[in-house]
Amino acid sequence: MGKIIIIGAGGVASVAAHKMAQLQITEDGLFDKISIASRTISKCHAIAESVLERHDVIINCYQIDADDVAATTKLLNEIKPDLLVNLALPYQDLHLMEACLAAGVHYMDTANYEPLDVAKFEYHWQWDYHDRFKDAGLTALLGSGFDPGVTSIFTTYLRKHHFDRIDTLDILDCNGGENDEAFATNFNPEINIREVTAVARHWEKKDGENGDWVETPPMSVKKEFDFEGVGPKNMYLMYHEEIESLKTHLPEIGRIRFWMTFGDEYIKHLTVLQNVGMTRIDPVIYEGKEIIPLQFLKSVLPEPASLGNSTKGKTNIGCIATGIGKDGKEKTLYINNICDHEEAYRETGNQAVSYTTGVPAMIGAAMLVSGRWSGNGVFNMEQFDPDPFMDMLNRHGLPWQIKELDGPLDF
Repeated sequence: MGKIIIIGAGGVASVAAHKMAQLQITEDGLFDKISIASRTISKCHAIAESVLERHDVIINCYQIDADDVAATTKLLNEIKPDLLVNLALPYQDLHLMEACLAAGVHYMDTANYEPLDVAKFEYHWQWDYHDRFKDAGLTALLGSGFDPGVTSIFTTYLRKHHFDRIDTLDILDCNGGENDEAFATNFNPEINIREVTAVARHWEKKDGENGDWVETPPMSVKKEFDFEGVGPKNMYLMYHEEIESLKTHLPEIGRIRFWMTFGDEYIKHLTVLQNVGMTRIDPVIYEGKEIIPLQFLKSVLPEPASLGNSTKGKTNIGCIATGIGKDGKEKTLYINNICDHEEAYRETGNQAVSYTTGVPAMIGAAMLVSGRWSGNGVFNMEQFDPDPFMDMLNRHGLPWQIKELDGPLDF
């Protein structure tokens, strides 16, 4: 019913593979054949062994360089999957989309394309593929993680069932987990640090008609928010790619902001690393060879997938929307999910940050292979019906809740 190949073998891929295996058992073999491929095949074997032990489901493993379009196309032609689930690095998105077009395979990812040499998080490179996927009769689903992903689904669910119009939207991402490391990132260190050190941008309509980007220096806007299940945390205004897609597909929204929490120790370490040049993404010469400081830093930082057994606490990710409700009155609703690191680890062997991305990746794949979502071209999450996705979140480990607030954030 659905032949899947996962590209990538980190924590998110591990969660997605475990959750797909669960559905193979419980939902009439929704994913009847699962494969996984990565540059490091030993990581694929480790995931396959865990899935076999936990669920008695076999996953086939392959070695592949996702930057090699010809080799990836050859592998796709041999396996003949229905869908490629890209859980590798965002730098590889376009290469994998090219391989899918060449082999006639549907495509899905969890994060938008980023060029290696500049920290730009924009969808236009992938949106430019729309006509090619449309002409090929293929679907490319972008950003089926949590943020982006679930946050867009949360927004469209509120718009469909609770609002006639959304005026402001704040996306709040809190990781309240703690571990024994002095400095560790929630997900891939290179991608995490590139995002955090980028110029902050949010979308705002100044005159009520024409919107524009409002830029502020990285990590310069800090506010405190009391997160249920976690407690008060400092959160920082950042740019995140779902702002671009939401302002495009829901142009009524007058302001969209994204906030992420960071502890004081994280900020202190990051500041020092920036000051000494270790977050640079341009090459420097070391002992006669070119190296990228940030890539070197990644190699010495803890691998996020290794933090599962030592991380305790919860994540709390959601959206606060204000607008005109179905009753014609202004209202503010807060929709969110709270995920426990230890519970995620017991189920899949991975911490909650990987879990909250891997589960939506599985659900997005389920939407496509089951035919509940379909279309020819390149699509973002908010372009599809949120209801079946929201139902699966509740049934597969990421239950959500909606609360009415007295008003929007007062900052």
